[in-house]
Order: sequence, then structure tokens, then C-alpha cells
Amino acid sequence: MDLLLWITTGFMLIGLVVLVSMKKGMKSKVAFIKENMEDEENLSKAKSVIWWIWGTTAWG
Repeated sequence: MDLLLWITTGFMLIGLVVLVSMKKGMKSKVAFIKENMEDEENLSKAKSVIWWIWGTTAWG
């Protein structure tokens, strides 16, 4: 039981670190998308931001 607690805590901490480290990159992608609304490159960046939002929602 003690091992399961450590595995669960480790999973949550690693997930939190990953989310916090990716947050800055996602903010810059959103700012880029807002500045260049008509650019074709925005579609791939928007998809990555959407997947990040889905991932954070599922993790939370």
C-alpha cells in the first residue's frame, strides 16, 4: 500500500511539473496565433494548444 501511495504521488508531481513547464510555451503559441490570424501555420499551432488543453483537463 505504501508503494502505491508513492507511485500515485510521483505521477501527480511529474504531471504537475510537465504542465507548468509547458505553460509558457503554450502562452507564446496563443500570442502568436492572436497576432497572425490569417497565417496558415496557425492551424498546426492551434491543434497543439487544443490537445494541451484536453490533456490538462484529463489530467486534472
